[in-house]
Amino acid sequence: MTSFEELGLSEQLLTLIHKAGFTEPSEIQAKAIPLALGGKDIIGGSATGSGKTLAFGLGIIEKVTPGEGIQSLIMTPTRELAEQIGMVFKKFSAYKNIKVATVYGGISITPQVRELQKADVVVGTPGRLLDHIQRGTINLSSVKILVLDEADRMLDMGFIEDVEKIIWKCPEERQTLLFSATISRDIEHIAKKHMNNPESIDVDSYVNPELLKQIFYDVPKNEKFSLLVHLLKRESSGLIMVFCNTRHNTDFVADNLSSLGIDAMAIHGGLSQDKRSRIMQRFHDKKAYVLVCTDVAARGLDIKGVSHVYNYDIPKTSKDYIHRIGRTARAGKEGIAVNIVSDRDYENFRVVRRDESLNIEKEKLPEDIEKVWINTGRKPLGRTRIPGRFGSGRGTYGGGRSEGSGRTGRDGNPSEYRSGSGKPRRNIKQRTGHYRNHNSGKGSRHNPGRQFGAGRSRF
Repeated sequence: MTSFEELGLSEQLLTLIHKAGFTEPSEIQAKAIPLALGGKDIIGGSATGSGKTLAFGLGIIEKVTPGEGIQSLIMTPTRELAEQIGMVFKKFSAYKNIKVATVYGGISITPQVRELQKADVVVGTPGRLLDHIQRGTINLSSVKILVLDEADRMLDMGFIEDVEKIIWKCPEERQTLLFSATISRDIEHIAKKHMNNPESIDVDSYVNPELLKQIFYDVPKNEKFSLLVHLLKRESSGLIMVFCNTRHNTDFVADNLSSLGIDAMAIHGGLSQDKRSRIMQRFHDKKAYVLVCTDVAARGLDIKGVSHVYNYDIPKTSKDYIHRIGRTARAGKEGIAVNIVSDRDYENFRVVRRDESLNIEKEKLPEDIEKVWINTGRKPLGRTRIPGRFGSGRGTYGGGRSEGSGRTGRDGNPSEYRSGSGKPRRNIKQRTGHYRNHNSGKGSRHNPGRQFGAGRSRF
């Protein structure tokens, strides 16, 4: 195994690396650092958590001279990742007094303008970087090293035009380092257009598949949240990430978990940057144990100690699924990926399972799932207590309904309640007995188009 001492780094930097607790380089670091120090352009195929920030960061720190303008620009897709990379640079470059500016949207631009005037290294998101370029508050004429981090995600988020506009503002004679979890045709196009004879590096995922257990539950949609609560109540160690596909679902899940006394917080692109930063700090400090998030908000975050990843909503692609489950089973530790699948997830789940590298086993539903109240913001509910790790519980305030006990009427009130009565009554399927039998392969008269055929798997 290669050591950091063999990579050609300075003694001051080696001291900081060992002080930070790193004993040996990861695969991407061992391969990329010598090439970066040698001035080579690099295309690195490497997932989040593989150590790529130091893979490109250490070489930049060694080559930057303080006080000579912005010599390195790192573009990244999200605010959280920009902050994270900025902190790494500040930590490892302090001995050289390198000035690092981190720029992204959602916060005041004025302090960033002041930082950019003295910056040697800039880390930023495409939108805010382009804003500074248009305002004339950033000068990229001295850039010697350009980094495109998580390039695939920047393209997925529609930043391709912004990214190219920023690249054209940098000197043609420069070193370019591109890192991406997947190398698509679009990535190859950018490399061919903007890079000079790049060296390709492809490393294995930092996630150890032997230590990652992947399971799924097939659950009726009206018991989905109840199952999540049931499973979370039985967790005893590590941090937990729960993924949803929309901001609405993220808020819904986090709010209802919190009302049940579970230490959960939501993070998504609809929150202010200040609030997102405070939430992430609480999660890093282990003052909360469940982070409910969307893919965009969680992309690139390096969170240590995640023991479980839950997919409350199933992602649309296997690539997104792999990114999610890559949050756990890192650095020799075991992890579990749990997928909660209901009928609305069937199509996405079929797409995900077409990836033959994924081994997702079906788990039998627990028999003792207790129906929980969902907060709908109406009538006050009684106090619910959940024993165990997450505390004794808090009161659930606002209105609610028991998940699985009925449907919501046109007026917005739960149809399972009679006027003036708290007793639930049967919904239409319960009164008529028309339930769809998933195993029979036949659709019900209420859902005639959803037929899978006798003996066929839905997934």
